Amino acid sequence: MSRVTLVSPLSGWCLPLDEVADPVFAQRMAGDGLAVDPTRGEVRAPCDGEVVPMQDAKHAVTIRAGGGIDVLVHVGLDTVALGGAGFERVAQGGARVRAGETLLRFDLDWLARNARSLASPIVVASGGTIARRAATGPIAAGDFLLEIESAAAAQAAGASSGSAVRAFVVPFEHGLHVRPAAQVAAALRPFAAEVTIVAHGRSANARSTVAMMGLAVRCGDEVEARATGADAMQALAALDGLLARPAPRAAAPRLEPRAIPGRIEAVIASRGLAMGPCVPWSLPEMPVAERGVGAARESAALEKALGALAAHLEDLRAASRGEAAALAQAHIELVRDPDLLAQAQAHLDRGHGAGYAWRQATRATAEALRALDDPRLRERASDLRDLENQVLRILAGEPPSAERAFPAGAIVVAEDLLPSQLMALERSGVGGVCTAAGGATSHMAILASAAGLPALVAAGDAVLAIAEGTILVVDAEAGVLRVDPPAAERGALERALAQRAAERATEKGSARESAATVDGVAIAVKANLGSFADAADALALGAEGCGLLRTEFLFLDRREPPSEDEQAREYQRIADALQGRPLAIRTMDIGGDKPIAYMPLAHEENPALGLRGVRSSLEYPELLRAQLRAILRVRPAAACRILVPMVTDVGDIRHVRALIEEAARALGVAQPPALGAMVETPASALLARALAAECDFLSIGTNDLSQYTLAIDRGHARLAGRLDALHPAVLRLVAMVADAAGEHGKIASVCGALASDPDALPVLIGLGIHEISATAAAIPRLKRVARTLSASDCRALARRALACATAVEVRALLA
Repeated sequence: MSRVTLVSPLSGWCLPLDEVADPVFAQRMAGDGLAVDPTRGEVRAPCDGEVVPMQDAKHAVTIRAGGGIDVLVHVGLDTVALGGAGFERVAQGGARVRAGETLLRFDLDWLARNARSLASPIVVASGGTIARRAATGPIAAGDFLLEIESAAAAQAAGASSGSAVRAFVVPFEHGLHVRPAAQVAAALRPFAAEVTIVAHGRSANARSTVAMMGLAVRCGDEVEARATGADAMQALAALDGLLARPAPRAAAPRLEPRAIPGRIEAVIASRGLAMGPCVPWSLPEMPVAERGVGAARESAALEKALGALAAHLEDLRAASRGEAAALAQAHIELVRDPDLLAQAQAHLDRGHGAGYAWRQATRATAEALRALDDPRLRERASDLRDLENQVLRILAGEPPSAERAFPAGAIVVAEDLLPSQLMALERSGVGGVCTAAGGATSHMAILASAAGLPALVAAGDAVLAIAEGTILVVDAEAGVLRVDPPAAERGALERALAQRAAERATEKGSARESAATVDGVAIAVKANLGSFADAADALALGAEGCGLLRTEFLFLDRREPPSEDEQAREYQRIADALQGRPLAIRTMDIGGDKPIAYMPLAHEENPALGLRGVRSSLEYPELLRAQLRAILRVRPAAACRILVPMVTDVGDIRHVRALIEEAARALGVAQPPALGAMVETPASALLARALAAECDFLSIGTNDLSQYTLAIDRGHARLAGRLDALHPAVLRLVAMVADAAGEHGKIASVCGALASDPDALPVLIGLGIHEISATAAAIPRLKRVARTLSASDCRALARRALACATAVEVRALLA
């Protein structure tokens, strides 16, 4: 026997478990211990040990101490129902911690209003018995709490006289969290049997609450209970009363094919129309061994696999252009990321296998990204999933990317698609894509749009139950997946597809010609660019310049900022590629929502409302000065324009203009470039007249303008269908900006996603928008549509759209 001393992880009032208003803890089903009613929102480690991974359990944390003792700290009662709200996990699963280190933080006042009780049990979930405990009364974090006697794991009692297996569907609303896991363990106590719960390819001792919580089993998941021993059958029978109940309707298993609706609403990721047979594509999880064969051998294996993947990505980058090349470069940076490598090495040092170490490192980082408010960074989690899979394939002796053959014109259906999968689909000649999850701004969506592959995302689980071979129509113009349309409709759809193909050929043939309405109003169609590689593609598709160069590609995914010379070279390359056409360079749009090593901004509760855009630039004026000097060095100077993001105050523009004039004097530049403001908030739209008086042009970013006007997060999958820039409220703000610019004789352009929507073009023209900047793939069609419109008819249409009450009404009007 050995003893372990636990100190209190919380400050507050210590009380016995009997006083906890929850029978699972009061009756010690989850283990013996004490509880603390906290007065501070911080949980510290009660002892030295390792944080046990507990996926989706931000409200609780488990420490595995010496001797196999598991200590569970559960903050409040019924807090699992909060879904992590109010909690911030500090120490990730697998981390080694010392007694007193912070494990998690929580908003004490918010929990007091939203949780059933703040009483927080600290229990010995397995591996020991309590020899001594603290008295009831005030207690501070770090004070003595419990002394535990650690017992060696009990030997299996006698030879097994039987075994049994039974499948169950988990009925608990929040899956196998602490209460139901403890009930399962308690139900098995009277029986002489070893019971294992198997789920998601992993297993756990059914007598261990912590082990079962670590399986991350959700409501509606199917699990298998395996029992061996004299009472195997009785043990499984005891679980019938807990697990053999129908799951709640909200967590019912996925729809059977016969229940699938014929029309499924989804979010447009890449516009287009496609029809073909359904081909489901899932990516099975690669098996990994937790324990390695020696730290040196496992480290060498991982280093070799990472090197092979980096070489593969370098080849892919060299052979690609545009978004695919930029994505390959971003993945190369991730493969070499020192923090990611350090996390993996920490697991290798603890004796874990190379594959297990890499998986734990990538998933911990991905989990941290998913907790951020910035949709761009949340979607980078899928990039880490992609890298995880590719490295594990190399370790298993397979090629890094999962390739497979698809029938020509197939519609690929998946839960989500990794970027490497999408690139494989692009090469295979499929017709379209529909995913249950995903977002319109993910790398998958960006790659699909760049490839001209019709794609729908966020369609929901119903699409995953569609039988292989079912005819599907991806209508990524209306945001609808049509399932098994009647034969009579298929003929019409085939004719529509043939007509669309003919239109695309015509559009590309005339893409380099200028665009004007039938009554002579010129419409300038430019391209949004994210790198040098995008420029040539944009020109080939008829771009009349660049209306928005996102310069973040130079600042992100690196350990130090780009120098003035590096920026100047890159901007000049793009200007040269555009051959004297206009180039609007947006200053860096980075901030607290995008963690950057050389910009140590504090964590923000709501980064979308914090330091981003021009605010962060002015917070770090030397970075902004270097960027402005680099832009001023670009030739021809007359082609350059400077665009400032997230302007909400005239003072922002005045400050930036003063910095430009200062840099121009230092460089001997007589005529600085035109200066424009991004209109991305209701505030800047309402101040459009004042901004137009200070600026040389205005550019409307409809993505953020829609998000801030409608109070819908751009990355919110469930609300994605309601985030529509054709909402009348957004259109009225666009009209205000266009009117204000016109009064001052200035140009107001649109460079957000609405500019790439050909359905929206008549309304934009009618509102007075005569310059747009779109994705390169959309340019030929936008020009063709513009040539069919009458500006006077567009103005009448815009007046009717402004009088609508909803975005649905506006789209119906346009249809």
